[in-house]
Amino acid sequence: MSVVSQVILKADDELRYPSSGELKNITEFLQTGEQRIRVAATLAENEKKIVQEASKQLWQKRPDFISPGGNAYGDRQRSLCLRDYGWYLRLITYGVLSGDKEPIEKIGIIGVREMYNSLGVPVGGMAESIRCLKNASLGLLSEEDAAAASPYFDYIVQALS
Repeated sequence: MSVVSQVILKADDELRYPSSGELKNITEFLQTGEQRIRVAATLAENEKKIVQEASKQLWQKRPDFISPGGNAYGDRQRSLCLRDYGWYLRLITYGVLSGDKEPIEKIGIIGVREMYNSLGVPVGGMAESIRCLKNASLGLLSEEDAAAASPYFDYIVQALS
């Protein structure tokens, strides 16, 4: 949920107008709008490139994942991994656009560890894959934009660690 939505809902719950501090938070949020849109657009426009680079990095670090018996062994399993990488990248753009980690948590983090454990997917490997997504993504962004996007990747890594 965006800062604007949070302020409005909180003020409405308390039957009051937004405070000057809350209005200042909204002002700061709106001032970063162009940057958030730019970051999300860059990630979305480069999804295939980012996923390819991230998977290349992961397979180099963890060749056991694509070796016989590995969770990403075979075309079908590998394509499912790449699908998940794209899904996580999309979640990150939601967080960046909203300026909040709540969409990531609500849409993608709640229950993810249990799901991967039930499927026999190594959760540590998923955390490593998000680190690779982060590296591939941040390389396409300016230093300032990378600093703005980085916490959303870190949030998912922490949730999977």
